[in-house]
Amino acid sequence: MTPPGIERVLFTEEQVHQRIREVAAEITEKFRGRDLKLIGVLKGSVFFLTELARAIGLPVKIDFLAISSFGGPASASAAGMVRIAKDLDDPIEDEDVLLIEDIVDTGFTTRYLLQTLAGRGPRSLAICTLLDRTVRRIVQVPVEFRCFEIPDRFVVGCGLDYKQLYRNLGYIAVMNLAAVQNQERA
Repeated sequence: MTPPGIERVLFTEEQVHQRIREVAAEITEKFRGRDLKLIGVLKGSVFFLTELARAIGLPVKIDFLAISSFGGPASASAAGMVRIAKDLDDPIEDEDVLLIEDIVDTGFTTRYLLQTLAGRGPRSLAICTLLDRTVRRIVQVPVEFRCFEIPDRFVVGCGLDYKQLYRNLGYIAVMNLAAVQNQERA
């Protein structure tokens, strides 16, 4: 049964698994012979990071950080006003670090995180994202590893949510926000 508000499946569960394995192979090749620290951005990256870490053929360490927005999520993401709400548990100095995002959109949040992490002296710092929505990019950020590029539509699944729901979907789906919001008002 399709959950309410799902307009269509953009990437099936098998497509998602296959693409994550391919990206993990690229990461394994690039960092061969080195340990790698994966830093997940909570909460959306958890599902992606877990599957990716299992598929990477290297020793990996995992840490998490969380961000919060000033002035509400919509205005903050557009203006780039974010702060770290939960910081890393361990230092990253002299580590090869891969920042794991569920989605890179405008680029403001990712730029903030890159600048913050770069100031902590990692050996290397790169970005890996499940979804890249370049059509909305305002600030250019160097996304080295991406699973899928997506159109300017609201998507859920594989960690992406609507009001904290739908994260656990194994596929990525386009959501009809207008229909869901109309149903919520009814």
